[in-house]
Amino acid sequence: MKSYGFIAAIFLAIGVAYFFPQGIELLPLKTITDIGIGLIFLFYGLKLSPAEFKAGFFNYKAHITIHLTTFIIFPLLCLSCLPLFENGLKSDLWIALFFLGTLPSTVSSSVVMVALAKGNLPTAIFNASLSGLIGIVATPMWIGFVLDKTTDFDFLNVLLKLFLQIVLPLIIGLSLQRSFGYFARKHGKKLSLFDKATILLIIYSSFSSSFSSRLIRSIEAYELFKMAMIVLALFFIVFLGLAFFSKLIGFNTRDKIAVQFCGTKKSLVHGSVMVKILFGNAANSGLLLLPVMLYHSLQLILVAWFAEKYRKRNIQD
Repeated sequence: MKSYGFIAAIFLAIGVAYFFPQGIELLPLKTITDIGIGLIFLFYGLKLSPAEFKAGFFNYKAHITIHLTTFIIFPLLCLSCLPLFENGLKSDLWIALFFLGTLPSTVSSSVVMVALAKGNLPTAIFNASLSGLIGIVATPMWIGFVLDKTTDFDFLNVLLKLFLQIVLPLIIGLSLQRSFGYFARKHGKKLSLFDKATILLIIYSSFSSSFSSRLIRSIEAYELFKMAMIVLALFFIVFLGLAFFSKLIGFNTRDKIAVQFCGTKKSLVHGSVMVKILFGNAANSGLLLLPVMLYHSLQLILVAWFAEKYRKRNIQD
C-alpha cells in the first residue's frame, strides 16, 4: 500500500505541475534537486550492505541472465519498436521509451517482492544493488549512442555531471560505511522518504517545464494508449521470456523468482535522476519520464500479484 501511495503522490505532483507550472520559476528547484540527487547516492553508498552483497556473489548464472536482460535485451526490444513511431529516431515518445529500456533495475521493490515470493533473497540483493552501479555507465552510453546521431548531445559533459552528482557521492558513502553504515541501514525507511521527496520534486520540475511549453498537451490520446500497450507488452515479453529461459537453463524456483523480478524491473529513482542529468530542464523532460512512470506503476501491481502467487506455492526447492 505504501508503494501505491507513492504512485498516488506522483500523479498528485503531475497535477500540481499542470495547474501551477510557474513554481519552477519561483523556487530554485534545479539547485534543490541537484543537491537531492547527490544525497540519494550518498545514502545509497552508506546503505549498501557488504555482507548481503557478498552472499549473492557466486550465483553467476543468475547475475549474467539478469544484467544481459536489463542492459542488452530490454534496450534492443525498445529499439525494435522504432517502426511504431512516425518520426523514428526524432520522435520524443520513442526516445522516452528507449530511455526506459536502458534503465537499471530497482533496489528496494525488487528485494521486497523477491522476499514476499520466497525467492533467492541474497541473489536479489546483489543484483539489484549491482544493477544500479552498472546503470550509472550503461544508461548514458545507450542514450549517447542514439542521441549523438540526431542531436548535439554532449557525452563528455554528461560524464562529468554523472561523476559529480552520482559517482563522487557514492564513493563518499561507501568510504563512510564503517562509521555510518549501520546507522544508515537502521534508518533506511526514513532515508527512503528523502529519496521519494526528491523524486517528486524532479517529477514536478520536469512536468512543469513540459506543461509550460505545451509539449505534453500536444500528445494525442491514441499515442498515450499506444505507449501504455507497448509498455505492457514489454513487461510480459521479458517476464515470460525469463520464465522460459530459467526453465531451459535449469534454475530452481527461488532463482527463477529472483531472475524474473530483478530482470523485469526498471528504476524510477534512476530514471528521474538520469533525466535531470542527461537532459537538464529541457521542455521534453516530463515527456521522457512518461513511459518510466507508466512502467513503474505497472511493474509494482503485476509483480506484487505474481509474488503473492509464488508465495502460496508448496516450497520444494
